[in-house]
Amino acid sequence: MNNFIFQNSTKVYFGKGCVKEYLTCLTKNAQTILLAYGGGSIKRNGVYDEITGILKGAGKTIVEFSGIMSNPTYDKVQEGARLARDNQADMILAVGGGSTMDCCKAVSLAARYDGDIWEDFWAHPGVIDFDPLPLGVVVTVAGTGSECNGGAVITNEERKIKTGRDYPALNPRFALMDPTYTFSVPKKQMASGSFDILSHIMETYFSQPNEDNVSDDIMEALMCSVIRNLRVAMDNPEDYTARSNLMWDSTMAENRLIKMGKKCDFECHNMEHQLGAYTNCNHGCGLAVIHPVYYRHVYKEGLSKFVRFAENVWGIERDGKSDEALALAGIDALSSFIQEIGLPTTLKDLGAQKEQLKEIADSCGISQGSYKPMTHEEILEIFHECYE
Repeated sequence: MNNFIFQNSTKVYFGKGCVKEYLTCLTKNAQTILLAYGGGSIKRNGVYDEITGILKGAGKTIVEFSGIMSNPTYDKVQEGARLARDNQADMILAVGGGSTMDCCKAVSLAARYDGDIWEDFWAHPGVIDFDPLPLGVVVTVAGTGSECNGGAVITNEERKIKTGRDYPALNPRFALMDPTYTFSVPKKQMASGSFDILSHIMETYFSQPNEDNVSDDIMEALMCSVIRNLRVAMDNPEDYTARSNLMWDSTMAENRLIKMGKKCDFECHNMEHQLGAYTNCNHGCGLAVIHPVYYRHVYKEGLSKFVRFAENVWGIERDGKSDEALALAGIDALSSFIQEIGLPTTLKDLGAQKEQLKEIADSCGISQGSYKPMTHEEILEIFHECYE
């Protein structure tokens, strides 16, 4: 294990009925609450009525911040910050998935900062030496794990840059996680969100150190859990056991715990973020297209770990296979799983234009944790292999 310091300041309330049980006491010190959500699905599935009923019953003033898009923009962040300031909000309550939570973390910072948060905190790492506006979250989609970290991925449309930063000061104060709130999520969104969970784990797993360490053991168990429970949930979206496991898998993948002692390689995320900045494609779908092709480019440099992946995650027997053949069989199993759950397999399926690929590749960040450090030329090669 490499050296590390671990802390997570978000308090989690998990399980059926947790919103009804705890929301009133968690908002007792706030009078005006900025209620943030996305496209309105929470109004169709009853979550909105339940939450607003609780807040109104406690005498709260509700200011609505709706329409947060799947790839939240810097303009949307500024809109939320203006709403919070103009209405003197005491707290933000973000109800939704990763996009809503990420947007609201940035809003919580912008609402208490006079400068340009993009330039000072996203374009370059910054230091948060003041208290952001308090944020609580109610999770309705399992995927990003944003509920238990300070990470926020924001798109600057003007500059065509999609990037994320993780500031511990932006961790939500609390996360309410009722798995029944995820029952109405459409199957494709459930599949793409679950692949995002798997991606977060894989991009940490496929990095140094390769020596025996606790983080890798936990990650193998988590990957098996995601695969097993997604298959169950695809057949029965209201299977509480499967949905609760996926919800906690998502949190475990991104609450920083499995990253302890690991170098981490988020090159696929770097590539997908820029793909999303140019095409506005679904995040999990973009990752599903990129991962198998990327891994075929780097597996030789991380051969021992890819062998473990094949054997311990996919249950592939050696049966006389060489290490290289076994590693490739594991990547093939991943590719087959992506097809099984109905996610796209080409960039063309995502609406990317071939003539855009070089510009997108040249804009990608280079991960320092990759088994094989990428160049922009090799990233372009991967994009072309992903195209059709």
